[in-house]
Amino acid sequence: GFALFSSWSYGRLGTLAARKGQYAADPRFAVISTRQAIVAILIYAFMIHGLGLPAYWYDLTAFRTIPTLLAFAFVLLFLTLLVIVWNCAHPSYRRLYDPRVERRDYIATNIRMSVPIIIPWLAMSLVADIIFALPFHWPKQILSSTEGMVAYFLLFLVTVALAAPVVVQRMWGCYPLEEGVYRERIQALCRRAGVRYRNILYWPLFGGRMLTAGVMGIVHRFRYILVTDALLKTLEPDEIDAVIAHEIGHVRKHHLLFFMFFLAGFMLAFFSVQGLVVYLILTIKPLFFFVISLNLTQTTILYIYSLTFLVFFLLYFRFLFGYFIRNFERQADIFVYTLFDSARPMISTFQKITATSGQAPDKPNWHHFSISERVAYLAKCEGDRRWIARHNRKVRNSLVAYGLGLLMICTLGYQFNFGQIGQNVEARLVEERLVLEEEYLRLEIEKRPDNAELYSLLGDNQYSQEDYAATAAIYEKALALDPANAHVLNNLAWLYATSADERIRNPSRALELARRAVEIEPDSAHILDTLAETYFVNHQFTQAVEYARQALAAANEPKDHYRQQLDRFQQARRTP
Repeated sequence: GFALFSSWSYGRLGTLAARKGQYAADPRFAVISTRQAIVAILIYAFMIHGLGLPAYWYDLTAFRTIPTLLAFAFVLLFLTLLVIVWNCAHPSYRRLYDPRVERRDYIATNIRMSVPIIIPWLAMSLVADIIFALPFHWPKQILSSTEGMVAYFLLFLVTVALAAPVVVQRMWGCYPLEEGVYRERIQALCRRAGVRYRNILYWPLFGGRMLTAGVMGIVHRFRYILVTDALLKTLEPDEIDAVIAHEIGHVRKHHLLFFMFFLAGFMLAFFSVQGLVVYLILTIKPLFFFVISLNLTQTTILYIYSLTFLVFFLLYFRFLFGYFIRNFERQADIFVYTLFDSARPMISTFQKITATSGQAPDKPNWHHFSISERVAYLAKCEGDRRWIARHNRKVRNSLVAYGLGLLMICTLGYQFNFGQIGQNVEARLVEERLVLEEEYLRLEIEKRPDNAELYSLLGDNQYSQEDYAATAAIYEKALALDPANAHVLNNLAWLYATSADERIRNPSRALELARRAVEIEPDSAHILDTLAETYFVNHQFTQAVEYARQALAAANEPKDHYRQQLDRFQQARRTP
């Protein structure tokens, strides 16, 4: 169905191009491609979350041990959806832009351009999986914390930023530019600008028929200058110089380093904002009541968190990152004046790109100004060179503003998450949350007095507030409504077994409740641990040791608590 819908969507472009011309169909091609990518994401989300497909495979040992393998399998599923889009888009692409591009080359190029985006994430996830699979506790503890995950991400980001170009150029099928006039000209221009690099490569983008160039690599040891065959064959020598000067401008203005900075800034800002959002939810009473009324499960909360991350990511890169990358491109355009007296070869290059690409010169683009806008700005610089300094000043001031804003957000985030302010606020918010939660639950119980789950939640709330007498009474009410609630059975058994208040302690009742809980959930480590504790307080040490061993075997990391329990019970059994 998705393939048919995609084919129909692109098929209508032929009619539009015949009726209104190529320039009218060009922006429509971009709109359809974006829409089909979004539909692919929605279908993929339905497969993952609606149908729950990963759950059918997670029990396989390989996927359970290394979850990244399962993630990779489903990345291939998403890539299949994108291949459907590219396959349907190919006839329209040939008609609008380049009839020489074969279907296989078109799809393969899109895959090669997309895969490098996925590889760093897969590598980072795979390394994390290996760390969690190793029998060492402290690396797992570090990665399980927010600050540890942020530090791990930043370390991985630096590693990828430095080494990725070596891998990417191979995946793209790049190969060295042969010795000759073109290579010598590019080399001379780089020496003149003081830019070092590892190699100059042919970039076989859509068979090398796109008129473009590029540069990748932050450090010179891993830096590559890329040119297409069409660029060298179509442009005059001074126009090629202008294009290479543009790429040199990216290097000299440190744009690639700033891109890494923006990516790191995204992660820091997102994790910092989390604490502020939680603070707002817990301090605005109507909002808190609304959130708690949703009765969200842990899985649902994870999905909402993932969706929030995705929305924040899209907004951040579409608007903030998009703003900077557009202005960086303009800054690279005007860098031509650093090496040459005029940008007219650059202007004529843009005109040739318009003539050969089939794209409208005023076509909008989130990461570039349109060709018309770029030509117009260079024309203004030709007439008045003060526009060059004006734009450089704009970029510099924008970077300073971004840095100050990020510093303020991260400072607030740190204070709310780790600082003294955060500790004070957290203590107060925990109290306020429990009070608000109790108020909400009691209101709901008045409406639904026979709902056992509400009593269970209220019992948990009272336990957190250390009102143990009220906790016991509420849990007993919950069991009267639902005798098979393992959560309530377990918590009430623990309360009766361990309470410091002698008026509440009831070892025999605790043992009865714990046995019933284990009958319902026999493989749950914390429930087995409660049963072991109830045997211990009833002085049945052999049974306590037996169930403590079962709890330790059933527990996931960390197991320290269960080991300490087993040691305590074994010591009691040995003591006369």
